[in-house]
Amino acid sequence: QVQLVESGGGLVQAGGSLRLSCAASGRTVGYNAMAWFRQAPGEERVFVATINWSGSTTYYADSVKGRFTISRDNTKNTMNLQMNDLKPEDTAVYYCAADRNPMATTRKASYNYWGQGTQVTVSS
Repeated sequence: QVQLVESGGGLVQAGGSLRLSCAASGRTVGYNAMAWFRQAPGEERVFVATINWSGSTTYYADSVKGRFTISRDNTKNTMNLQMNDLKPEDTAVYYCAADRNPMATTRKASYNYWGQGTQVTVSS
């Protein structure tokens, strides 16, 4: 079993930065692929970024590529999302997710474990 808890959300002005963190616990959490998704009110939860179990492979949604950086530290069982040059369109609840498979994937259905979400609000 894997448990995930997000933190680091908040209110920021456009052009600013935030760093989200996901604390993961479980017997084999270091061997799970992990990802960030986000969901605006009334909209579908969409892919943001993913990272494989070792951190050697990452993928990003086109909307955040070049601005966001996903990373993980398996020695601390944490995953992070550094968000720079934030835009109002980035406003959403951000969710941490983990896959039982070690390979990174953008498929939402592949992720079996989800955090409770953390709110990110970007003002213009």
